[in-house]
Amino acid sequence: MVDNAHMNAASTVSAEAASVDAAAANAAPSHEEFTQFLLECGALKFGSFTLKSGRQSPYFINAGSFNDGTRIARLGEYYAATIAAAQAAGVLPAHIDTVFGPAYKGIPLAVSTSMALAARHGQNVGYTFDRKEKKDHGDGGMFVGTQLTDGMSVLMVDDVMTAGTAVREVVPKLRAAADVNIVGLVLSVDRMEKTKDSDQSAVQAVHEEFGFPVLAIANVREIFAAAGKLSAADGTPLIDDSIKAAAKEYLEKYGA
Repeated sequence: MVDNAHMNAASTVSAEAASVDAAAANAAPSHEEFTQFLLECGALKFGSFTLKSGRQSPYFINAGSFNDGTRIARLGEYYAATIAAAQAAGVLPAHIDTVFGPAYKGIPLAVSTSMALAARHGQNVGYTFDRKEKKDHGDGGMFVGTQLTDGMSVLMVDDVMTAGTAVREVVPKLRAAADVNIVGLVLSVDRMEKTKDSDQSAVQAVHEEFGFPVLAIANVREIFAAAGKLSAADGTPLIDDSIKAAAKEYLEKYGA
């Protein structure tokens, strides 16, 4: 016969294990792991790139590189882990009705994030994306997926925000469709750059304008710090002193 002391000890161990598992499930993804993933996908490149803004950047982030099932599934898991960590910290609400991704780049982000929240975090969350033009036949309307209704909690996802233009176009669309509560925006990378018209970053400006939190899986400073610890296949540092110097100079000039 098992005595109560042993049963209580077993229960305590089980509870502690469950607590550890829950903490692990709600942990934010490591910057080193995410940076390695970006590099493996070719989504992060170092060199000299002319951005849409006209700035010459020593790094470039291309969300179009997440172009197969494995890559987009893993990216969705990074988004979901970031969301779960923010929920655990009280930054995002525990309940989210749907994940919204603006067409077109946001569509696979919304779908993969919704799937990862269900598979990895036990949250059955809808996904929604907009059409560029309103459909007047079939199911019609401006939105595909979970339809928006009054009182819904909507979390937006996008790749990299430069000026916040897409957000400013999408928020009125969402609020015109229904009286929804936009609870936040999650990005893959925060470039942490000043906008053309102010010393604020686009992330800071959008947060101040709309009031919801704007989060990222990692910011560019965290990515450079992580990349500095990584090595190429031949053992040489992944980024050399010239790239580090160029990045430092760029962020001193344009960083917010």
